[in-house]
Amino acid sequence: MVWWWWIAPALVGLIGLVLLFRGLGALFRGRVFSGLLGGVGGAGFLAVAMIAALLGMDIQTYARLTYERPVATIETRQLGPQYFEATVMQPARGENAPALSNLYPLHGDEWRIEAQVLKWKPWANVLGLNTQYRLDRLSGRYRSIEQEINGARSVHPLSGGDEAGPEWMPWRVSAWDTARKYRQYVDAVDTLYGGGAYMPMADGARYEVWITQSGLVARPANDAARAASAGGWTEQ
Repeated sequence: MVWWWWIAPALVGLIGLVLLFRGLGALFRGRVFSGLLGGVGGAGFLAVAMIAALLGMDIQTYARLTYERPVATIETRQLGPQYFEATVMQPARGENAPALSNLYPLHGDEWRIEAQVLKWKPWANVLGLNTQYRLDRLSGRYRSIEQEINGARSVHPLSGGDEAGPEWMPWRVSAWDTARKYRQYVDAVDTLYGGGAYMPMADGARYEVWITQSGLVARPANDAARAASAGGWTEQ
């Protein structure tokens, strides 16, 4: 919610208070008609201000609970049967965390990205706390359980996410580490868990991975990816 949204309700409420007090003052001076007019007008302005403020809070709550931010873009290129090359591109996260791009070979039919996730309670989201994440690994997976057990495996460590700050600082504060260490005292923490998202691999497919207030979510970003995941996962 933008900050200037609250200016209008505040101004309307201020006008309402002025009119209300002027109306009450007129009543005490025996000016019944002008006093009632001022009181009713002031109450009306205050009601409008309250409705606008409640509407703003409702919109802000929805915006906070549906807030998303990008984690990575994953592009896949087929090198052979059930063998792909995945390019993982992470966006910049400030001056001390530039954008990253790395290539990873993957065996299987699908890619899977995993992260450690710190989820806050909804009221903490509304107050401005976003779900924290730290990327953990990228792996390939097979649709067939038998292949998953016996097939070639490919797992790669990942780094990146919500870090505590630049390494050169003599001290750093991390919401993640603080919440983990003092979880029993921090009522705002909902849960700490490992989360992941996976999608089919296809030649030329591109996916976008986002962190929401509920965890990781992956979406197809081009026609090749949409075709690969259309109607769910189908045997090829």
